[in-house]
Amino acid sequence: MGEDTEICSLAASRLPPDGAQPNVEPLEKGGSDRKFYRARNGSGSMIFIKYSGAKEENRHYVDIARYLKSAGVPVPEVFEHDGGNGHIWMEDMGETDLWAFRNEPWETRRPLYESALLAVRRMHTAAARLGGVENLKLERVFDAALYRWERDYFFTNCLAGFFKLPAGEVSELASLPSLEEAGERLAALPRSLVHRDFQSQNIMVRGGGAWLIDFQGMRLGLPQYDLASLLYDPYAALEDPWRGELLDFYKSLAAADGEVPADFDGVFRWCAVQRLMQALGAYGFLGLQKNRPHFLSHIPAALASLRAVASSLDGLGPLVQKIDSLQ
Repeated sequence: MGEDTEICSLAASRLPPDGAQPNVEPLEKGGSDRKFYRARNGSGSMIFIKYSGAKEENRHYVDIARYLKSAGVPVPEVFEHDGGNGHIWMEDMGETDLWAFRNEPWETRRPLYESALLAVRRMHTAAARLGGVENLKLERVFDAALYRWERDYFFTNCLAGFFKLPAGEVSELASLPSLEEAGERLAALPRSLVHRDFQSQNIMVRGGGAWLIDFQGMRLGLPQYDLASLLYDPYAALEDPWRGELLDFYKSLAAADGEVPADFDGVFRWCAVQRLMQALGAYGFLGLQKNRPHFLSHIPAALASLRAVASSLDGLGPLVQKIDSLQ
């Protein structure tokens, strides 16, 4: 039995019957190693996910989804999970993500971004406080070693791999004391649950509101990391004034829960450096090592954002100068 035929057969047993053979449509999902399909007939639709055990996080998606749902975080409902075969049947959130609004006027985009921030704020707070976090199989915590890994990912796959910088130059930039010091400072701050890949293609829009997907990488980290992921998203660039509005909006949500730390903005900028380095490393790795060259097209936008943020922080002058020479 071919894969499509198998999925059609599985879908027929799960969708509300309407007398017709279900239609199965493969869906493209960025850099994921999972396979996504939309199965539908005249009576309804569902999303089918087929995953392997190659990545540990894939096996924990369902438990995380159900946990977040119980905390009131807007995520799709999981209908059925067959862990032995790596099959998930879940709620179809439609075909419209936040990225689809990238060319719309800011008046249209802003409430959608605010809805997304409300959703992730619930992950940062209500979900983090809900009992049972310790029973979830989460990915490695954001500690100094993980921050260092993200930076090395950038230096290896972007500066050395994509731009072909000599090993000596790359090593010199990677050894900037301010980077290691910042990673240690970030690692010492109180953590909450974070999405880890909170960008426009992982935020669905339905009924005028935002729904979070692809949260299997959830872990303990800093809320500002998620903020940086969205506000410096290379897929759907934001202008600086809009970025400032959204940062203030999130801070207003935080203020309603208590005092906003005095160093909130500084932590946000260092988290933006980390996130942009991670994204640039991923684009280089996926584009060159995984033969997905379309990811390389996002490098210029992400590099420009990294340059802008790095220029506002102390100790990153050599990195800013190097980026200037590459643009």
